[in-house]
Amino acid sequence: MANTAAANSGNFPTTAKFRGGDLAEGFTNMNLFRQVGLMIALAASVAIGFAVVLWTQGDDYRPLFGRMDNLDAGNVTQVLEQNRIKFKLDNNTGAVLVAADDIHMARLKLAEVGLPGSSTPGFELMDKEQPLGTSQFVEGTRYQRSIEGELARTITSINTIRSARVHLAIPKQTVFVRDASKPTASVFVEVFAGRTVEPAQVKAIMNLVASSVTNLKIADVTVVDQHGNLLSTGEDSQELLLAGKQHEYAHAIEESVIKRIGGILEPVVGNGKFRAEVSADIDFTAVEQAAETFNPDLPAMRSEQTLTETRSSGDAAAGIPGALTNQPPAAAQVPEQLTAQNGQPAAAKTPSNNREQATRNFELDRTVSYTKHQQGTLKRLTVAVVVDDKVSKNAEGVETRLPWTANELERLTILVRDAVGYSAVRGDSVNLLNSPFMNASATDAPDAELAPMPWWEKWLLPHIKSLAGVIIILALIFGLLRPVFNGIARSGGGIAEQEDARQLAALEAAGLGNMTGDDTVTLSGGSSLLLNGPEQAYEQQLDSIKGLIANDPGRVAQVVKKWVNQEE
Repeated sequence: MANTAAANSGNFPTTAKFRGGDLAEGFTNMNLFRQVGLMIALAASVAIGFAVVLWTQGDDYRPLFGRMDNLDAGNVTQVLEQNRIKFKLDNNTGAVLVAADDIHMARLKLAEVGLPGSSTPGFELMDKEQPLGTSQFVEGTRYQRSIEGELARTITSINTIRSARVHLAIPKQTVFVRDASKPTASVFVEVFAGRTVEPAQVKAIMNLVASSVTNLKIADVTVVDQHGNLLSTGEDSQELLLAGKQHEYAHAIEESVIKRIGGILEPVVGNGKFRAEVSADIDFTAVEQAAETFNPDLPAMRSEQTLTETRSSGDAAAGIPGALTNQPPAAAQVPEQLTAQNGQPAAAKTPSNNREQATRNFELDRTVSYTKHQQGTLKRLTVAVVVDDKVSKNAEGVETRLPWTANELERLTILVRDAVGYSAVRGDSVNLLNSPFMNASATDAPDAELAPMPWWEKWLLPHIKSLAGVIIILALIFGLLRPVFNGIARSGGGIAEQEDARQLAALEAAGLGNMTGDDTVTLSGGSSLLLNGPEQAYEQQLDSIKGLIANDPGRVAQVVKKWVNQEE
């Protein structure tokens, strides 16, 4: 019996495959806590497997629009259902999710029916029927709301504005000028993420609103964004506006000069082989000059006036004015009379007074000039150009880099000077240097074809999702389920070995033993094939053998064949 048991124990190696009965037997012999834990683990594994399969085979859903503030979700879903586009709703945000492959088609279908549209009412409020007895205040309020809605729609048309709201404060008109108030307006704008509203656009919004309301000034319009930043800072000073325009003008001149330098150097040194920077000193001084000059060398008489006057004294009293002058003269001695040469007495000379006056007007050569100097004149131009090394290839196709010679650099400098309009009188400066570029390899072939896509990016990335699902499922099977089943089967297999040993002992007692060796065929199977032990009655043992023959005749036939061979 001991030899038989020993021989039988050699028929059950530890590496043998376990049968389904071993799993059931091992699960049955586990305690209740371990059975519940095993069932929960199996259920979780199956759920994870199904989730992974659905994840790998399911569509990638993305939000149809970033926000649904201006959209009616019912209308959107109705359009999607009519066009048979798969969608679902996000439970947390309520956003409409559409498959990534159908998102562009969904947006086109919504655009066909006018979605997304503006929910801000405009002048369509005036088309609604007004109930009988509507007051003038209600009509005025409705008209004001219509204007606000139309202005908000117009402002939203700007490419950087996502949405807008306009609030108008229009005072009631009164006949008393002293009590009149000015209208004001405030505009709230929501800017797209990653974009900014330029000052020129803010100015345009303020002008738009001010021009739409009577007696509204630009300074009374306030513009605020969604972050609470005040965009309208009032009227800009004329000096700042002028300075900005002058800066733009100087920048335009510099860009024009750089373009001319590129046009003359690109055919010579190649595209991307040089860099040029220009600094233009512009004179924006406004000068107005008025001048009047005379030429004294070219006089011309225009008019002349001459006056000649002669006066004689006669018998008129002379002397010192006064009483003595008016008295007759006293007796005087007659002087000797002068005789003329012919013997006649000479006549006495009468005193006289002569005066001559002449007025002459001359016309001189006069020049009057009024000069206004032009603004934005170029005072000085500074040009800096750096040129990369020359690249040449030998017979083997190997590239070599050589610097430019001094003569070649001088020729290039002359070309640049002529291209920019160099003037030594203005004090222009043009410097051209040769220096190797750091990114020479990328600059040598700017128009080269893009590198081919690597194979892993072309073939692996599109299927990375499916591969990840397969790896997760295999990890569940071979990392969790297989070790658990093997452990349960081993525990059940040990119990089966004990049952087989007991059956062999029963066969030996019934005369079916002495079948050891490599060709031994056991009669142990399931629990229904167990033989009764030697302590049982002969009839019970015979019934057990009949049942064994009926359930497994092949094994019994092998046992009988073994007996016949042993008897021979």
